[in-house]
Amino acid sequence: MNAVQPLAHIQGTIVLAGAGKMGGAMLSGWLAQGLGAHHLAVIEPHPSEEIRNYLAGGVRLNPSAKEAGNIAAFVVALKPQAFREAGPALKPYVDATTLVVSIMAGMTIGAIAEVLTGKDVAGHVVRAMPNTPAAIGRGITVAVAAKNVSATQRETADGLLRATGSVEWVNDEGLMDAVTAVSGSGPAYIFLLAEELARAGIAAGLPERLATKLARETVAGSGELLHRSDLSADVLRQNVTSPGGTTAAALEVLMGKGGLKSLLTRAVAAATKRSKQLAQ
Repeated sequence: MNAVQPLAHIQGTIVLAGAGKMGGAMLSGWLAQGLGAHHLAVIEPHPSEEIRNYLAGGVRLNPSAKEAGNIAAFVVALKPQAFREAGPALKPYVDATTLVVSIMAGMTIGAIAEVLTGKDVAGHVVRAMPNTPAAIGRGITVAVAAKNVSATQRETADGLLRATGSVEWVNDEGLMDAVTAVSGSGPAYIFLLAEELARAGIAAGLPERLATKLARETVAGSGELLHRSDLSADVLRQNVTSPGGTTAAALEVLMGKGGLKSLLTRAVAAATKRSKQLAQ
């Protein structure tokens, strides 16, 4: 991650609408990266204790649009199902030139602009999809900008998103549903792997506590190795696999007909489809 520099140029207020787990992770990241609390305002009817703790440092809670002052960016971290309902209350914070950064799954640039401005135009919207490792600064976010977003606004959006991990930009918004399915939902697939690996260990005779620890540490350690290594995932897999050995026997099952390849292809396709439905 970059240090203070990506956020140093920001003037005015960053308004965060929605301070749940992902919104809260972003707020924490901005403060950790050196963005002054006086630049931050949160719109959240039910703030957690963690969010309330930020108020003592100067973060503002539920200011009116007038009280928020000059808004440098309006970040929407609401659940997509709640966004349209909240739209009328959010409109006063956004005008025709406001930078809007959305991390809502499925909501298109056009739909976001229509709810916030009443116009079915692209506006100055950046649509982004982070994932939950953002909570520890190890997230991956993919973003796409509407054509009206200026270079300065894109720089601001990049800095705000990069505070919780790495950022990739794409030019085709049509990719965002598949992005959501792969990296946005992906952590759940990895956690399921840890669950099921532990369960399989118990079925093979291991005590529950030991099986759970082995599965958890194996998934976490393998992920860290993948993160640090320059080798591709398939090479790392091959490095663990001796011909005719125990790993090879397991991989024959996982890589066989109806195995992990088929399951993940179907899972990602289902998540992609659902992402598209959320915008409707």
